[in-house]
Amino acid sequence: MQINKRHSLLCPNCRKLISIDENLCPYCGIKNPGIWWKNNILIKSLSDGEQLIRVLIYTNIAMFIISLLINPGLYSRSLSPFSLLSPDNRSLLILGATGTIPIDRLHRWWTLISASYLHGGVLHILFNMIALSQIAPLVIKEYGVNRMVIIYTVGGVTGYLLSYMAGVSLTIGASAAIVGLIGAIVYYGKSRGGNYGKALYTQVGGWAIGLFMFGLLVPGINNWGHGGGFLGGLFSGILLGYKEKKRETPFHKLLAAGCVLITASVLVWAVISTFLYYTGIL
Repeated sequence: MQINKRHSLLCPNCRKLISIDENLCPYCGIKNPGIWWKNNILIKSLSDGEQLIRVLIYTNIAMFIISLLINPGLYSRSLSPFSLLSPDNRSLLILGATGTIPIDRLHRWWTLISASYLHGGVLHILFNMIALSQIAPLVIKEYGVNRMVIIYTVGGVTGYLLSYMAGVSLTIGASAAIVGLIGAIVYYGKSRGGNYGKALYTQVGGWAIGLFMFGLLVPGINNWGHGGGFLGGLFSGILLGYKEKKRETPFHKLLAAGCVLITASVLVWAVISTFLYYTGIL
């Protein structure tokens, strides 16, 4: 069957080329694949794994630059290399750090999302972005882009929710969300089995153990956040399923789009509220 490319589109569910007039995708069966909301820019962006990873990295870098512009710490405040070019706690608190202080005193529950996009220094963001660029492709490969977005978001929120419940006063960083991805891959490797599954389980499980050991040896690491993120990613992987068990559905796409919209709204509000605070309006 030949399809005129001028009157065709990619099915928003299976990404096969179909006629724009189809009422039912002949490949995956999704109804009305040409409806505008299924093919808008946001939904399309969730079909490109490499683009998604770049967007996550660029967003983290942008938030880090903003935190430095608020309080330009050009010099390390301590002898630790982790504090190089580090914004102070006040700036991070205003911009969206989470913990008992912003939640209990300021009632900023939205910081459970924004904290995953803030970092305390150059090495902090560098290590986290390297980890993200290595682990995210594995999750996208086995779960798909949309489920990766959900796992990443849930991992960050559950990690910081657990650390809040444990009494951590102020915390930031993408590591809780990244450990959520590790949790999902650990489940995948264990569930799938076989040589590939066992190898992946051993490799990523080793990363998880090493990360937790690092947290025990180095002061200032939020182990509660890591633990909560791991559990959030693990259970998200179980509930959502992976490609070999269940292909991505329109519900996964809708849920992922919701995660993106909520996260984007929170980060935009974090920047706007910071501007309003420093201009004396808020």
